[in-house]
Amino acid sequence: MHLDVQDLRNFYYRSQLGRAAQKTVREAVLGLWPEAQGQTVVGYGFAVPFLRPYLPDARRIIGLMPGPQGVIGWPQGMENVSVLCEETRWPLETGHVDKLLVVHGLETSEQPSPLLEECWRVLGPGGSVLFIVPNRAGLWSRSDATPFGFGRPYSQSQLENQLKAHQFMPLRHRTTLYQPPSSRRFWRKTSGMWERLGTQLSPVAAGGVLMVEATKRVQAPSGPGLRETVRRPLDVLKPKPEAKPV
Repeated sequence: MHLDVQDLRNFYYRSQLGRAAQKTVREAVLGLWPEAQGQTVVGYGFAVPFLRPYLPDARRIIGLMPGPQGVIGWPQGMENVSVLCEETRWPLETGHVDKLLVVHGLETSEQPSPLLEECWRVLGPGGSVLFIVPNRAGLWSRSDATPFGFGRPYSQSQLENQLKAHQFMPLRHRTTLYQPPSSRRFWRKTSGMWERLGTQLSPVAAGGVLMVEATKRVQAPSGPGLRETVRRPLDVLKPKPEAKPV
């Protein structure tokens, strides 16, 4: 079940807890993708709060928002790049995306397999996709006060196995949001300390958000022609038809 776009906007842009979460997750995204010079960057779900750092240098940025969620204009004060789309049919050409960011999209989808197939379709050669989902072991997936408390939370193995089943190759993973999902003044004032401690104690303390970067896996071609080429690789050096002695 998708969240309403107004609730997502209010959380990330109009609440202190949401702005803190936006800042923390955005820094983690930049740690994995420090730049996007001349690239096509696409966000699906509600990824636009984390795409702003790429606006100056990316060749093209698109924010895809599924119909059941709704859409808002973004970025504010600039030419709109947000698009309302069907969940499993995106208005994008095949193989043209360099970076794909999926936030509040996979865990809330009722059609995760077709959605992952669409992610695979649009991703270009050498491109990468970053999935950001609620961490099953973290506190944020247990709180209804944040968008990460809705939908299906994942463990690292669950997410990576699902990606592998849809022809993705996981490359890197990371967790973030170690601060408690609370708006109380004490937790907000000490949020930076919890994030620093969390990265040092990650085997013990579970971050609220799980991030997995993957690339598309392309199967090697197969068939009689390939087997014949491998079996007799030097046949290409022989003249055809072969000259016979008189």
